Amino acid sequence: MKHFFFNGSTHSKLDEKNRFVLPQQMRYGLVENGELQFTIALGLGGSLAIYKRSDIEKIVEKFQSKQHVAKYQKFFTLFFSTLHHATCDKLGRVVLPPVLKKAAGIKGEIVIAGVLNKIEIWPKEKYEFDLESFMGGEDGSLAAMTEEAFALLDEGSSETKLSLDEEYERM
Repeated sequence: MKHFFFNGSTHSKLDEKNRFVLPQQMRYGLVENGELQFTIALGLGGSLAIYKRSDIEKIVEKFQSKQHVAKYQKFFTLFFSTLHHATCDKLGRVVLPPVLKKAAGIKGEIVIAGVLNKIEIWPKEKYEFDLESFMGGEDGSLAAMTEEAFALLDEGSSETKLSLDEEYERM
């Protein structure tokens, strides 16, 4: 699983106990040392994020060296006070803590999106709005973001640049 990454998306609904079903292929990606355990945290842009336990341990390790820097205190307080260790039940359901549900503005329907080393949870309305805005392309934001992201792959290789340009033209 050295090269595993999360991808794809699915829609789900929270039940009356604030539970949702995490897709099976995503659950497999969270298993470490034979255990399905993960951490739910505040994400970027209004989402929540599910991280493998080992990834959270790396984040904690890096943040610990900065824990007494005043400009990070508010972030650390909000991030760590809303961090929840979790697992799934036998049916693959995950309980979404009320504080995280409220922080993300989730009312009932969600989109679960695999994004590299994490799984994002979005309010369905926000995800669909962002997707429509970017795919609409009126402001050119999708094209600009795509160009910038692919440029990160290898800015120095003309061979890679050529293939990326070809890929971009196909979009």
